[in-house]
Amino acid sequence: MKDFVKVMLAVICGYIVLKLIGFILMLVLFGAAFAGSGSTAPRSGVLDVDLSGFNLAEQTDENPMPTSAMMMSGNMVMVPTLGLRDAVEALKAAADDPAIPYVLLRADGMSAGVADVVEFRQALADFRTSGKPVIAYTENPGNGSYYLSTVADKIYMGKHHGGNNMLIGVSTQMMYLKDILDKLGVHVQLIRHGKYKSAGEMFIRSTASPENREQNQQMVNSLWSCFGGVAAQAREIPLDKFNALVDNLTLNLPEDFLENGLVDALVSHEELLEKLCTLAQVDDAKKLKLVPFVDYTLSKIQSIPGHNQVAVLHMDGEIVDGKDDYQNIAGDRFVQVIDKLRKDKNVKAVVLRVNSPGGSVSASEKIRAALDLLQAEKPLVASYGNYAASGGYWISNGCQKIYANPTSITGSIGVFSMIPEFSAVTRKVGVGIETVGSNKHSDMFSLVRPFDTQELAYMQASVEDIYERFVNLVADGRGMEPAAVDAIAQGRVWTGADALGIGLVDELGTLQDAITYAAALADYTSSDEYCVVDYPEPLTWIQELMLSFGSSTEEPSILADTPFEGLGKAVSALKAREPGVVYARLPYAMDIR
Repeated sequence: MKDFVKVMLAVICGYIVLKLIGFILMLVLFGAAFAGSGSTAPRSGVLDVDLSGFNLAEQTDENPMPTSAMMMSGNMVMVPTLGLRDAVEALKAAADDPAIPYVLLRADGMSAGVADVVEFRQALADFRTSGKPVIAYTENPGNGSYYLSTVADKIYMGKHHGGNNMLIGVSTQMMYLKDILDKLGVHVQLIRHGKYKSAGEMFIRSTASPENREQNQQMVNSLWSCFGGVAAQAREIPLDKFNALVDNLTLNLPEDFLENGLVDALVSHEELLEKLCTLAQVDDAKKLKLVPFVDYTLSKIQSIPGHNQVAVLHMDGEIVDGKDDYQNIAGDRFVQVIDKLRKDKNVKAVVLRVNSPGGSVSASEKIRAALDLLQAEKPLVASYGNYAASGGYWISNGCQKIYANPTSITGSIGVFSMIPEFSAVTRKVGVGIETVGSNKHSDMFSLVRPFDTQELAYMQASVEDIYERFVNLVADGRGMEPAAVDAIAQGRVWTGADALGIGLVDELGTLQDAITYAAALADYTSSDEYCVVDYPEPLTWIQELMLSFGSSTEEPSILADTPFEGLGKAVSALKAREPGVVYARLPYAMDIR
């Protein structure tokens, strides 16, 4: 017995030592990654908005943690994340800052959601109203980067050849796995309500359903109408001519962009510096100071909240059950955050910033109930980011007013449950399974046999009940008849521009528009009367570091970083779906390049 205790103590001590070594190694690597990051940036000069140098997302994370893949590869270069609201506020500050003469916009290589790009472009347009110019420079224009560049007074393009011009229009790809799953012997049982509800369709079909193709076609058309239409108007090019240039792949070489009026001049590096110097009123490139946008933004972030707060509650990520998932909207955790906001006397109004494709119905219900209690006491206004679909729409449609971006993906009022079964797989590999159960259906979620007729009816009844609940929630929240909601529901997705016309949102506008309206509901007529505070607070790098030593929610896949990475993610998603759980979720995510 004593020997056993000694062995156990040795194992425990060894485990603690290994953890400490790992912790110290992480600190060393983390410190090395940020060595020299404390260098002082110039306080005056041209504001250099280089979107390849930061990610544009919902909340600021100035000290991102290195991922395991980065540590394995030895590449410890980490890109900070700027929250959209912080970035917009920085541009407002720059407009009034005499030390900033103009903005240099470099949009190539950006990483941002579709709606974030639209709002950021509006902020740049607002900056121009101060009388200060925006100068854009591009070498490899794409759909999003060129759209963003068209806000500028002048667009300059590198005259060198060999660039990768990707101004080719908007598309979406849908992957279908039925054929390969059939070969593997995997049978996916999909129970859903909504002919447009395409989440899970990839596992049961070889091609897109007519309804899914229809909604995707309308969605990309609406997105391109925003991006292409705005770009063409900004460059004073007829839209039909602009579309012809794109359709005919005319825009290939830098000269093509210049000849067709998409840029103002082709420049070398030296020529660009000369133009920038002239605008900055300096006679030598050595005197030209560039103020990095990230540094400028971080210097403008308010750190001390006041007593009169308009809270921006960021619902960013997939809606999941539990409270410990800090990468998503964990239902129990966010209920606590909402209750805290409701009880906080300093919080006078709340803007619900939704950037979610949905997820667990159970978690969505909890969050919606908590928001209803909050709204009974304080103004609650919704602002939609890249997504507010399915569960994201479930939690937010009852707000007093809903602002959406024209490109926000919303709606998807539908539900599904998906249960795979592997009986054919077990037979193929020669595994025999015997089940002993206490009741007739006690093994219905065992995943080793298909549902019988009664079990399918049982699951379908659950889905139908939740769909009816969803429709009635929307009807109550939007002041519509249930039949009218059902007509535009059925799982169909809509862009914000299209959702406005069918009553799913109230107004097209930015996050700032929603904040201003919420403040007015709290009887604040001037921005000087209140401060804006973001919730929940982002994790510090120490908290992220400590979480990295806990269990990971991601499984390593042999398909990662290969052409089959999408298949690996799809299979992981299939494995992650809990048997018997009903979901309200969008089937995809979108970024613009």
